[in-house]
Amino acid sequence: MTRPRAVLFDWDNTLVDSWETIHEAMRHCLTQMGREPWSLAEVKARTRLSLIEAFPPLFGARWEEARQLYFDRFHAIHLERIKPLPGVLALLDGLAKLGVPLAVVSNKTGATLRQEAEHFGWTPRFARLVGAGDASADKPAAAPILMALEATGISPGRHVWYVGDTGIDMQCAANAGCHGVLLHTAVPGDAALERYTPALRFDNCNAFLTYIKAL
Repeated sequence: MTRPRAVLFDWDNTLVDSWETIHEAMRHCLTQMGREPWSLAEVKARTRLSLIEAFPPLFGARWEEARQLYFDRFHAIHLERIKPLPGVLALLDGLAKLGVPLAVVSNKTGATLRQEAEHFGWTPRFARLVGAGDASADKPAAAPILMALEATGISPGRHVWYVGDTGIDMQCAANAGCHGVLLHTAVPGDAALERYTPALRFDNCNAFLTYIKAL
């Protein structure tokens, strides 16, 4: 293993803690749609794909109505509740000092992703922030990773690490021919991790940065 030429990150629950907001928005959506609300554990287990892919099977012909209900509640509360995960700023600063280009690839809607990055003052840290709807397809397709890499001038390959917290992230990395790195403890029951094994696993940001510095 050699030091990566570029590191791409997932956003929600890799760099920032969004579970409280996602849970509240999903609870509101399901309730308004006449469904039983999910527990936080259910939200963590079932939140993987972008809404445009996840909602049609869940809500059928009313999926766009459900998506609007979700977005209405999410956008009302997300900036006041979102927060960086422990050690993230030190990790980003450490990678920048090593000269490693950074980008974000998320299944959060692109405009919302960039709004949250701007809220933290993080926009200049990343060569590009790619969200759902920005590329020709969303994760786990390779398209958003390829789009993010265009801004770095680096071609995809094992010298690029994509860091996330779910099996979908590892699948996306594999589809793009990049190394998948699991950061934080995976959600139990993540079946995709059985097929798409991460190249590396780290429990926290400090362990991840320490490993890269040693390469």
